[in-house]
Amino acid sequence: MNKISPSNSDAQAAAVRELNDRFRNTLAGGTVVLTAAVIALGRAAQREIISQVRTFSDFNEANDPFGEHDFGAFTSAGERLFFKIDYFNLDMTAGSENPADATITTRVLTIMCATDW
Repeated sequence: MNKISPSNSDAQAAAVRELNDRFRNTLAGGTVVLTAAVIALGRAAQREIISQVRTFSDFNEANDPFGEHDFGAFTSAGERLFFKIDYFNLDMTAGSENPADATITTRVLTIMCATDW
């Protein structure tokens, strides 16, 4: 997928970050995917995990080097989990040419157990 590189503008990174945060917080405007390992944890665990993804705020240089808020890692009920937002074109056949432009980008949020990685 296209990434914001350090040479891209701060304004573009801020736009991507805002769109990612809005999607992650509301789960509206994209697709959410749970891996089989997350599904196997059961509905109660899934509800808690999704809640933690929606409220995640521990972004730092190690997990967010481009300032996009597109990845996070956390622990829920002893299980290490990751989430990742990827950017696709509208028909989801290729990466988005510009993740900062919501009119040409479909976001996909994948929630996975660390063992899925």
